[in-house]
Amino acid sequence: MARKGTGYFDRKGHFFKNAKDATASDIAALLGQIGDGESLAPGIAHLLIERRADIERLFAEHDAMMAEEGVGAQGGKVTDISDKLAKTPARPVG
Repeated sequence: MARKGTGYFDRKGHFFKNAKDATASDIAALLGQIGDGESLAPGIAHLLIERRADIERLFAEHDAMMAEEGVGAQGGKVTDISDKLAKTPARPVG
């Protein structure tokens, strides 16, 4: 007898039994071919998911250091234009 179930699809439309594997497939596709022969990207994708909190913390620290240097997240210089913006009166809440 047929049973109802939940499944997940990656961006290519491939079916996975759990969200972690579907997400890892998308990350591996983003990374592309790594190494000779069979790609290392799927294994790296799983490691990225497992170590997500540490990676996000490192990127937050990186962004803070880049901001101190005056460099934006995309690598371009950040120019402060706040003194050139027109000041508007505050609106009443209501």
